Amino acid sequence: MAKTFRRKKTPTPPATRLLLIRHGEVEALYQGIFGGRIDMNLSPRGQRQAKVLAEYLRGKTIDAVYASPMKRVQQTLAPTLKQSGQEQTIFPDLREVDFGDWTGLNWIAVRDKFKFAVHEWLHQLEHPGAPNGESGKTFRARVEPCLREIIAHHPGQNVAIFCHGGVIRMLLAILLELPLPKTNAFEVEYASITQVALHPHMAEVELMNFTPWRDLVA
Repeated sequence: MAKTFRRKKTPTPPATRLLLIRHGEVEALYQGIFGGRIDMNLSPRGQRQAKVLAEYLRGKTIDAVYASPMKRVQQTLAPTLKQSGQEQTIFPDLREVDFGDWTGLNWIAVRDKFKFAVHEWLHQLEHPGAPNGESGKTFRARVEPCLREIIAHHPGQNVAIFCHGGVIRMLLAILLELPLPKTNAFEVEYASITQVALHPHMAEVELMNFTPWRDLVA
């Protein structure tokens, strides 16, 4: 009697999950401007957001934490590290995009001085880039190696990346294979969490712009 052999199924590896976390609200002087390389502090509200964020993350399994060195990110991350006892890995290249001559200007001032519509800022950043700042190409060239290193070191794990709105947009552009200007369709609020699961065949957005502090912080 002939034997039937069944090929064993190769188990699907667990997804790597990235929690992309933006810093909390910044001090009033710098709200509504292109902050970029300005190393500003959190506002009192931003500090409250950070505490609620830490409490929310307490219930999550996080295997590793990576962060930008900038003060607004470090102040957002501090309650989470204090609560969890974890250590962070700082990647200097996760700092916010350098907006060059836009730095310190609000949206209206940038529109009037540089002659483009406010909603086109990501198109301008992509090409040619902010004058005396970074272009989309140079921005990606410093952020992408950080992302690839994180993914390579944490297969099947949950990793929190505390950073900036512009960095989160670039990470999403890379992971979802989108032109950077397309990420203008995504809201990335202060102290928000965007979660992306990396499967062998695709990157899947599981959570977008979740703000656990929304109904708790005045």
